[in-house]
Amino acid sequence: MSATETFGQNATGEQLDELCVNTLRTLAIDAIQKANCGHPGLPMGAADFAYVLWTQFLKVDPATPDWPDRDRFVLSAGHGSMLLYSLLHLAGFDLSLDEIKNFRQLGSRTPGHPEFGLTPGVESTTGPLGQGIGNAIGMAIAEAWLAANMNTPAADIVDHRTYVLCGDGDLMEGVAAEAVSLAGHLRLGKLIMFYDDNHISIEGDTDLAYTDDAEQRFAGYNWHVQRIDGHDRAAIAEALRAAQDESDRPSLIIGRTTIGFGSPNKAGTSGVHGSPLGADEIILTKKNLGWPEDEHFLVPDAARERFSAIGHRGGELQSAWTERLAAWKAATPDKAELWDRCHSGDVPEELIAELPVHETGGSMATRKSAGAALEVAMRHMPGLIGGSADLAPSTNTYVKAYGSFSAESRGARNLHFGIREHAMGAALNGMSYHGGVRGFGATFLVFSDYMRPSIRLAALSGLNPIYVFTHDSIFLGEDGPTHQSVEHFAALRTIPNLTVIRPADANESSWAWAAALRNTSGPTALCLTRQGLPVLDGSKSEGLLKGGYVLAGEGDVTLIATGSEVHVALEARELLAAKGVAARVVSMPSWELFDLQDESYRAEALGEGGRRVAIEAGVRQGWDRYLGDGGLFIGLDGFGESAPAEDLARHFGLTGEAAAERIADWLK
Repeated sequence: MSATETFGQNATGEQLDELCVNTLRTLAIDAIQKANCGHPGLPMGAADFAYVLWTQFLKVDPATPDWPDRDRFVLSAGHGSMLLYSLLHLAGFDLSLDEIKNFRQLGSRTPGHPEFGLTPGVESTTGPLGQGIGNAIGMAIAEAWLAANMNTPAADIVDHRTYVLCGDGDLMEGVAAEAVSLAGHLRLGKLIMFYDDNHISIEGDTDLAYTDDAEQRFAGYNWHVQRIDGHDRAAIAEALRAAQDESDRPSLIIGRTTIGFGSPNKAGTSGVHGSPLGADEIILTKKNLGWPEDEHFLVPDAARERFSAIGHRGGELQSAWTERLAAWKAATPDKAELWDRCHSGDVPEELIAELPVHETGGSMATRKSAGAALEVAMRHMPGLIGGSADLAPSTNTYVKAYGSFSAESRGARNLHFGIREHAMGAALNGMSYHGGVRGFGATFLVFSDYMRPSIRLAALSGLNPIYVFTHDSIFLGEDGPTHQSVEHFAALRTIPNLTVIRPADANESSWAWAAALRNTSGPTALCLTRQGLPVLDGSKSEGLLKGGYVLAGEGDVTLIATGSEVHVALEARELLAAKGVAARVVSMPSWELFDLQDESYRAEALGEGGRRVAIEAGVRQGWDRYLGDGGLFIGLDGFGESAPAEDLARHFGLTGEAAAERIADWLK
């Protein structure tokens, strides 16, 4: 008989628990050793907590990993991914032992850090520390909102928890501080976080840079806090039960652990944080754990059977929920319709039909016209919720009809993130991971820098949050260069799978919202003006959806512009005509949408063989893809200044007159 069949076959009680925990540890160290890279310390140290949570508390069904009412488990300390992969494999998710053996290899479903959508059971893409904590806050917000709007006295259709495993590094990151502050304020009682307090980071003992009192810190954030021995499984279970009983505050369980638990020479040291144990130390570790020293990737039958109970329990819970959902839908057809609309993500035709249409000749800031479109969107998409980083009056993203989400008003749809752009970005991702809601968040474009890690992860994971970035250029004026975006269009456009839209007028901004809502495979950034812009004659909805179109004229010279510079291009065209130069103006609100069009459309819009000019109140980077050899760029090559917008336009040559003069000189 093989070791798989015989080793631990008579284990019961504490012996069986120890066998299962050590199965998690040895799978991790074997996979990391085979890959010759990885982080064995956390899987070895946090295995006790993970085992207790998954086998006694976590509500998941491996057969239906997208079951809406499952608990969410977020490994914020994503470098410990082998712990999660081992749990998923043993619990019965579609993750084979061969995938465990192919850890960190090309094409495997076990990459170095967990990736949402690649590996069944992975709830969020983690790795950049602190992001998972922020994601979890978004998941808990989504659960609370759905529960408030869906549950009835007769049936709780939404009733699950969000669990997080974090480490010292997570809590040092600023995004985590913002996120846990928001969670405490909102009293998200179904959020439970385990802090793997092992006192070790890459450079050595955390005392080198980190001496926070986490207990006092989180108590100050209005969290329920417990401190335990992170290897005492009875204490872990008791702490989890106490956390579940705490409904009015999120919970933190501080578990003092030993990184690399079981390794005779490396446990408790930084040497086990991010490097394989090595063949010799693995032999010593397995011997120390009472494990067969010459066995690799061993999963004893007794351990596999114990872990299979996770799926059995989850399957029964999922089946009971499915029956409850059917009865609830039959009894409450209005809520059933709401459920279906929230989870489908469809953009109703009525929404498109009712988007505001603005009369030519007026003037309106695109932040204001986009706000009017948002009101229509929220009226027709009941799962659309969001808010701003304390800037709703400036970003026009508070819709009065739907109230403010809070601890006392869970069913409201306007979120107040506070001055927490980092947390807002991460929470929006968590809402998208969770499902059932569509999130948006607003701030000034210059502060997209604070959100960039979250935006990048949203794009990587195919999430669909919508970012409303207002005050999008130097033309916000007197606040000066600290608040004036210059490089931000270029910076955002470099992120793969992010759609950036900079509408030219009120009508384009209405349709920018339509394009954002229809984009369900990646995030969308709407870049909007503070200042009023003329409502243009000829701006087209279908042109916005194609990313670029000929707005006016014909000629061998093509003036390509975005946002607030489109009217500058139109003015320059008129002045050039007086000089005998025929030009066309192309409004190009979105490079990404334009690049999706076929080659013939793009060539026709830009003018084949003609000379091209780009006008944008930002840096040149990226524009050469459309300008070709010898094209002219009219924009900025440095930062802005503090002055009224009109003075800045003249100073930086971003007027129709200045642009026409430069183009005429260039054509000579």
